[in-house]
Amino acid sequence: MSHAPRNREETLVLDKTQVDKKLQRPRLYRVLLHNDDYTTREFVVWILKVVFHKSEAEATAIMWHVHRTGNGRAGAYTREVAETKVAEVTQAAEKAEFPLLCTMEPEDTGDE
Repeated sequence: MSHAPRNREETLVLDKTQVDKKLQRPRLYRVLLHNDDYTTREFVVWILKVVFHKSEAEATAIMWHVHRTGNGRAGAYTREVAETKVAEVTQAAEKAEFPLLCTMEPEDTGDE
């Protein structure tokens, strides 16, 4: 245990151990929107703008990708944020009476 100097002549010596810890970035999760035959394209664009803060052009491009391919990436977030986004989308879709499916999956890191 280190003690503060008692007088001016006493020197304080701290034994510092160098610890090189490499911080890892938190794992990211893709939030995906899935196409269906009932949810309107306008609603999907609105979700992308409101929940995911996309511009009109970006939201429209993602919506068309979802429409053409069956699903599309709305964004990538830490686990807790991704879970919150999925819940927000699900709640908004239910309220608007649309069956829009929103899921999340781990983002590929390339390290594995």
